[in-house]
Amino acid sequence: MADTKSGRYASSSSSSSVVPLVQGPANLECKDFQEYLRTRQTPETLEKLYNYPPICLAVFRELPELARQFIIRILFVDQPVPQAVVTSWGAQRFAKEQTDATSCLTALNVWRVTAIPGGLSAWELSPTFKKSVRQVLLGGGKPWPMTNTLEKDSKPRDIAFLDSYAMSRWRCVLHYMVGTGNRNGTDAEAISPDAVRILLHAHLMKRDERDGITITRQGFQFLLLDTRAQVWHFMLQYLDTCEDRGISLPECLSMLFQLSFSTLGRDYSSEGMNNQMLTFLQHLREFGLVFQRKRKEGRFYPTRLALNVTSKEVATTMTVSEEEAMQDSGYIVVETNYRVYAYTDSPLQVAVLGLFTELLYRFPNLVVGVLTRDSVRQALRGGITAEQIVSYLQQYAHPNMKLVESAIQSKSCLPPTVVDQIKLWELERNRFTYTEGVVYNQFLSQNDFVTLRDYAQSIHVLVWQNERTRTMVVQKHGHDDVKRYWRKYSKGCG
Repeated sequence: MADTKSGRYASSSSSSSVVPLVQGPANLECKDFQEYLRTRQTPETLEKLYNYPPICLAVFRELPELARQFIIRILFVDQPVPQAVVTSWGAQRFAKEQTDATSCLTALNVWRVTAIPGGLSAWELSPTFKKSVRQVLLGGGKPWPMTNTLEKDSKPRDIAFLDSYAMSRWRCVLHYMVGTGNRNGTDAEAISPDAVRILLHAHLMKRDERDGITITRQGFQFLLLDTRAQVWHFMLQYLDTCEDRGISLPECLSMLFQLSFSTLGRDYSSEGMNNQMLTFLQHLREFGLVFQRKRKEGRFYPTRLALNVTSKEVATTMTVSEEEAMQDSGYIVVETNYRVYAYTDSPLQVAVLGLFTELLYRFPNLVVGVLTRDSVRQALRGGITAEQIVSYLQQYAHPNMKLVESAIQSKSCLPPTVVDQIKLWELERNRFTYTEGVVYNQFLSQNDFVTLRDYAQSIHVLVWQNERTRTMVVQKHGHDDVKRYWRKYSKGCG
């Protein structure tokens, strides 16, 4: 009889029978709004959220186009609609898209399966969701607090100022993460303890007994995201902690989406907000999502960070200084000798570049570095992948490099030798792959071992075997099949 034992087994990367499973430190998980609702909210919580029309409007906006069509067609139907009828609305060649749309609506609890006379299955919209969407489209219900009328602002703020303010506030958080900000809290640009707690909660930073608060693997990956994705991920972590702060999660989400539907450059009122929402507004003010002159002032201006935070569409570029606009459009030049030239004097951009390059020289408007094996491997140890390094260099490549790419019709504006070498340095670290499996040993005869091994190999679940010691390892998902076959084989032999 064979003895079994579960575990994780390392194999050489040259083995063709191993199915690699990613093991090791966790990577940064950037969820969009739909994933957040599906994975972090229960159906009961979703029903509570759907009591707020702004949340329902945001859900509707982020749905696939076909799913939105389904909702509009049954929004004013006061009885369940047979599934066969819904299926007939789409052409057969779009069957996959239709399946994806129905699965999405079900996962978000927007509609549910119900039975109708005759035993047929039908779809029925959630009454709460239906009511809120009707209010959004037709009007009615309570007015949003921030829409109260205001007197004309004597000192209005233009879009250029709001963009500059938003990025300066957000960069304070990023500067703190890379260590170029003030971590003692004595500087006016230092971030608050609340922001630090969110960074720790999100595992973007960690407390170290020797070095104090340091950046983590996920933090490195966070820095390489675009600004919209950074802000959205940060706000999701904030929402995870809002109940602990005594702030209502549905109200926070509702206000966040109200801001995303607002008009850039227009001022809004905070007079109708309760104390919880006023506290939330101050936190948004610190992160750069809103501008408010004074804490007790009854008006505020949403910034572009708030308008773009929940949108899938590519964020529109900010109206900033010519220097910052040049840097956003591209400021990095990479040569075939692995030299990197960055036309910037931003401490943040220099710090991010230093994560995976060895900095050589620094001038008033130019930083020179070089991609080396040691610098790239150090970044890989910190959790940054080769693909992220290449993506970052491509995203911020100088316009002249992109002109060369267009002229020679290349797939990438970066030198192919540099891209290939970065990926080869990463492959040096991936010499082993880990597979969860079950070990079989203590066979009573060689024939039993060979029979079971050959069966495991025939169904492609054999990871490793040693005929001399009569030991083999099968993949975890194939353990049940192998076990059933062994029992059947044992009874037959008996």
